[in-house]
Amino acid sequence: MNFYQELGPLVLGTRLKRLSDYFLSEINKVYSDLEIPFEASWFGVFYLLDKHGSLSIYEIADTLDVSHSAISQLIKTLQEKKLVILTPSSDDGRRKDIEFSTIGKSLLEKIKPVWSALSQTMNTFLEESEVLQKLIKIEDRFGEIPLNERIKSKLNV
Repeated sequence: MNFYQELGPLVLGTRLKRLSDYFLSEINKVYSDLEIPFEASWFGVFYLLDKHGSLSIYEIADTLDVSHSAISQLIKTLQEKKLVILTPSSDDGRRKDIEFSTIGKSLLEKIKPVWSALSQTMNTFLEESEVLQKLIKIEDRFGEIPLNERIKSKLNV
């Protein structure tokens, strides 16, 4: 039993972060080995733009449940790499819609087979356990009552 296993739920967040870092590192290695100029951290934006065609920064941030600032920075990076273009919204001139550039669409076609292989690989792991279902339950429970409130209730604070 290693250190993290020994501490069990006390370091759950650390273990999940380590797994996340491992997954991202391994997936980025696949892109690198295949000479595909893509980073795993871009996945959410690429997936949403592929699914919807065009979205605002707010819509992306809201869907991914991350800050507007984080998405703005990511979109700026993607724009500098000429992977996305921003156009004024037809509904609201103050809002900019984000969509793939021609280069971005070309990159998307290169990464879709990787996504498929990743999905197949991860499904093999997940079929052997109920980890995904349990993770959904944990997320739902924390959505009901935040972790900090649960901890403080045990301390009678």
